[in-house]
Amino acid sequence: MGPILFREEALFKREIKFEDKITVDLVVTKATPDFSRWSVRHHFYKEDGTLSAIINMDGAWIDMLARKLATPDNFIQQVFEDFPKAKDFEIIVRDKK
Repeated sequence: MGPILFREEALFKREIKFEDKITVDLVVTKATPDFSRWSVRHHFYKEDGTLSAIINMDGAWIDMLARKLATPDNFIQQVFEDFPKAKDFEIIVRDKK
């Protein structure tokens, strides 16, 4: 089981230099109830609190042997459940086929 990214978007606000100390946070913005599909947002802050970049990612979990999208095990689901949620967090409702 491993993560797979479908989309990654970078919004650059301020330059980050090699010697800058940065802090990165993460919030879950969207997810299916079992966290098999998810979207996360990272904020990159300089030491003075200046927002330097926002990275948005959409992803899922893949069974690496079967090469098919899969539902993560309980441990991964709990890790994602414990991540902070965005103020605009929404549940992804998937159509049953």
